[in-house]
Amino acid sequence: MESAVQLIIIRRSIPDTNNSPMNIILFDDHSWMNLWPFTMTRPVASIRIGIMTVKEKWEKAFSLAASYQAADYLNSKYRKTVSSDNLFINGSVLPNKDLAEEAGSLRFNEALFRNGLLIAVRLDRENALGFTHENTMGFRKRETSNEFLRINYPWDIFMLNGEALVSDFRIITKGRSSMSHGNISNIKSSENIFIEPGAQVNCTALNASDGPIYIGKNAEIMEGAVIRGPFAIGQDSTVKMGAKIYGPTTIGPHCKVGGEINNTVFFGYSNKAHEGFLGNSVIGEWCNLGADTNNSNLKNNYAEVKVWNYTKERFIGTGLQFCGLFMGDHSKSAINTMFNTGTVVGVFANIFGSGFPRAFIPSFSWGGPQGFTTYNPEKALEVAGRVMERRNIELTGTDRQILQKVFTNTEKYRNY
Repeated sequence: MESAVQLIIIRRSIPDTNNSPMNIILFDDHSWMNLWPFTMTRPVASIRIGIMTVKEKWEKAFSLAASYQAADYLNSKYRKTVSSDNLFINGSVLPNKDLAEEAGSLRFNEALFRNGLLIAVRLDRENALGFTHENTMGFRKRETSNEFLRINYPWDIFMLNGEALVSDFRIITKGRSSMSHGNISNIKSSENIFIEPGAQVNCTALNASDGPIYIGKNAEIMEGAVIRGPFAIGQDSTVKMGAKIYGPTTIGPHCKVGGEINNTVFFGYSNKAHEGFLGNSVIGEWCNLGADTNNSNLKNNYAEVKVWNYTKERFIGTGLQFCGLFMGDHSKSAINTMFNTGTVVGVFANIFGSGFPRAFIPSFSWGGPQGFTTYNPEKALEVAGRVMERRNIELTGTDRQILQKVFTNTEKYRNY
């Protein structure tokens, strides 16, 4: 059988013109496992950073729909669509105008790199079917000098969120007019505030002098909330009364948040509806933080925060003094839960009890500071079905297969 490299070398004679539209495929590289637990249940390009997901950013850049090349067990949900003209783009890379133009100008079998990192490659149908990011020997290589943002570790999501949010704000609001700011009681830098149709913002304080504020369709900012940009809230989400939110913070769609939040990203469909502090953190989908859940984001000795890394299977340095909580999809904390700096919580963890739990809580864990047992996957999926049904979303058979695979893939960590 011919290898993918051989195919690429043989087919160098393909013409570099094509009448069909270019097809965008967002591929995962080694950053996929670095970004666990968030990418246990999704491709890297499905991560939300700024206002949009990475996939939505690239779709805006090219005005084309994109598909994914993801881990095998995710393919049933996140499918790859192949055509006669395919532009593969690294899903961990965030687009900008210059980078998108350079990627779009590639010829067949030509690849764009930056310091050894594969950013994009253009392939015909046959070579696209056999493409893997590890195998680049047959490509004509072009080195880019363009600067860009890239998410390689979980903390990159909140660290780069401000820049991504500002960029997304410009793209989404360009040539459009905001809804009226008339009901807001206290506002600063109104030119940097954009309110989508159907949003309700009453008797709040919005300060956009340090960065833009974006309020999505049908979102609600309740009375007494105080928000400092950069800040974005997605469609149908709610900020509760008296909340204090510091930027850069993103609240994805269908969330409910309250208390004090600083430099945090919620992917969507998650709640932190009560008092408690959450800072320098990333929260996946379908999570719930019980009342007075708090996280530490600074060590008492002001030392560098270390975080569990699944690739190396140990704690690694982040280079950060401020680093909080990373919580995978479907995980939950009970009232008065306390999380230490740099805590990593996997998928489907249920955390409760007094004191600080360990800084690495594997997927499908049930317990707290006094110890953990395995969360029965059938019971976990039963709860997920009820939670999602409340939002009129079905936990499909495909979702169940993916989550069962996550349970199997993470079994060894529950024995650490």
